[in-house]
Amino acid sequence: MILRWFLSRTARQAANLWRHARRIVRAQRDVLDPQAEEKLGAAIVAVRSAMASRAEKKLLKQRMAELEKAMTRWLQPYPHAALRENIEIILVAVAVAVAIHTFFLKPFKIPTGSMQPTLYGITVEDLRDRPEVNIPSGLNRFFDFWFNGNSYYHRVAETDGTLEEVEPVQHLFPFIRKQRFKLGGEWYSIWSPPEELAPRSRGVSPPAAFLMDCAGVEPGHLYHKGDDILKVKLFAGDHLFVDRLTYNWRPPRRGEIIVFETKGIREPQSGLPAMPQDQFYIKRMVAMGGERVQIGDDRHLIINGRRLDHATAHFENVYSFDPRKSPQPNQYSGHVNGLVARQITDSPIAPLFPDESAAFTVRPNHYLVMGDNTMDSYDGCAWGDFSRPYVIGK
Repeated sequence: MILRWFLSRTARQAANLWRHARRIVRAQRDVLDPQAEEKLGAAIVAVRSAMASRAEKKLLKQRMAELEKAMTRWLQPYPHAALRENIEIILVAVAVAVAIHTFFLKPFKIPTGSMQPTLYGITVEDLRDRPEVNIPSGLNRFFDFWFNGNSYYHRVAETDGTLEEVEPVQHLFPFIRKQRFKLGGEWYSIWSPPEELAPRSRGVSPPAAFLMDCAGVEPGHLYHKGDDILKVKLFAGDHLFVDRLTYNWRPPRRGEIIVFETKGIREPQSGLPAMPQDQFYIKRMVAMGGERVQIGDDRHLIINGRRLDHATAHFENVYSFDPRKSPQPNQYSGHVNGLVARQITDSPIAPLFPDESAAFTVRPNHYLVMGDNTMDSYDGCAWGDFSRPYVIGK
């Protein structure tokens, strides 16, 4: 029967008609009278029997015609049948997409540069001091976005004033976003702003992260008419899928890159939330519950007294740096502790690891993660570990 289904178009049509008729009869059983149910059932059985007995093509077509005639006579017509069928198809497609997104693969855009050069996140270039740079328009702008991942945002002050208000991003339609800000009594709109960016500076709210942290808009600055409020070029970075299935069967392994929720992550010193609690971060998992972690002055992690190096799985690139060169942003520079960081910058990069002797013990059922871009990564060096249930995937 299966072989015939592949070889015979009539057999395939009969099978589709049989399934379709049986489904509709089941759906209308409560409104069909006994005679109609009997006639339809007999016609459905006749088609099924002809298929099972490998009846001749002529007889199979006859049984199909009888079933179609019975359906036309006895079944209740559906109002707007074509519309109902299209809606059913759309709902099934949406359900499948949601299931895949929830249980198997989640699309993810990297919000920061903390994993560079392994993975490139969203980066913003301020063009306000470069009047020679022209913002592309028309097809040039379209192709630059789709082929190079570059977006441009440019707003010029229409009147004198300071930044007064920033509204959250509004979702007008699927894939269409808009954000407004008020300056000098005038409202300005930004179309398709990035909304995955986490605030980098204290006191900056998530809705204002793009304007203040990336575009450099200053709340107290007096803008004069004709000034560039913002003129930026945004590179979208890498897009990837998060595997949500693997970690249902096994825990993350050291060195794997994982995506996790920021919920529950707090600053060890103050106990306050270390970042917005509704975001997703991507980092490399370096230690798990019960392990004792140190960062050596040679920029290598030490786990339970064992030094990790380029021969450790998943750390081949992380520890491929030249030890004679100082750590550099956007390069593989290992992991730095506070002592090494103070020789390069005044920023407290690793407050939990002030020197080589400082040790951090990961709590049970928790993970410690760090970014590959050690000079520009807000990670476990600053806020410690996070709870295992908040891992999203690999």
